[in-house]
Amino acid sequence: MANDLSKSDVDEFLAEFKDPETGRSVTQQNQIHDVQLAEDRLSLTLGLTTHSALLWDETREELESLLRNKFPQLAEVAVSLTQHDRPPMKLGQIGLTAKSVVAVGSGKGGVGKSTIAACLALGLKQAGCKVGLMDADVYGPSIPHLLGVDQRPETANNRIVPIDVDGMKVMSMGFLVPRGEAVIWRGPMLHGAITQFLRDTEWGELDWLIIDMPPGTGDIALTLSQLLPLTGAVIVCTPQEVALLDAEKAIAMFGKVNIPVLGMVENMSYFVCPDCDARHDIFGSGGARRLAEKSDVPFLGEVPINLQIRVLGDAGKTAENFQDESAAPYLEAICHRLVKNLADKLRSGEEPASLPTLPTL
Repeated sequence: MANDLSKSDVDEFLAEFKDPETGRSVTQQNQIHDVQLAEDRLSLTLGLTTHSALLWDETREELESLLRNKFPQLAEVAVSLTQHDRPPMKLGQIGLTAKSVVAVGSGKGGVGKSTIAACLALGLKQAGCKVGLMDADVYGPSIPHLLGVDQRPETANNRIVPIDVDGMKVMSMGFLVPRGEAVIWRGPMLHGAITQFLRDTEWGELDWLIIDMPPGTGDIALTLSQLLPLTGAVIVCTPQEVALLDAEKAIAMFGKVNIPVLGMVENMSYFVCPDCDARHDIFGSGGARRLAEKSDVPFLGEVPINLQIRVLGDAGKTAENFQDESAAPYLEAICHRLVKNLADKLRSGEEPASLPTLPTL
């Protein structure tokens, strides 16, 4: 063996490497397999879960780089990947089985919140995660239109079967209420509907449940905080001052119900003229980034005004944004930063905030 390097030396080093999903040692969780050390060549297999599918390649590259730096006598280091299965835990008292639950909210309507929520879910699903998308915007459900689905969910064994959209499970009030019909409900009815969507829907085992929130600072956030431990919230806004004022209120609302804000997204950030390539800051510039810095929350990225995003959304083909080179890089970067930020927090030893005991509605 190279310079007396032993397998136990490698094992000791691997014990310090942390899984991006849990932040715990990969050796303690039996995620390291087939360690082979021969002369100056090392190979091993690392098991990662689908929850962190967006980070698989960079996690493999990170481990290879760390091994090369730790053991410079090695001429070759090869880390291969395999899927590691770790079932999710049941959350709260409603029986939802998911690893991460993320609410996507905004202080006001018209900022593209539902589009960003749908793209977050689609980006995670495209990477290989098991994803559910719940449309909690009961007053103006947009998710069915954005995804191009309008069928009514069926029931089986007294449970709602969510609509399957290319492998992603979706539930929305828009599937239950005829198009154009208004939903006129008070708080207790909203609470009952959201509870049913979470408790009585056959979501199965999810890596991620993305929840499209209604705009504003109403009852839904309180209901969600009572029902299950949310991983956190993503806030969507546009750059102009009037939107930022409302986004700041949304940050305060999530704080009051002890839901961590995982980051901000600036939608309709700017417009690049397709004819002259000039940039126009129609709604201002950088407002969400400044608010994120002021509020000490991560800035996940910006999405420029993009005609194709609007066209595909109107056509019910939002998933095709990830095949469009003018939109995909921005959306993929937001998805990646969300997952990476969560992984970095866990690997640094930060624990999710505990939930307060709140009165029932």
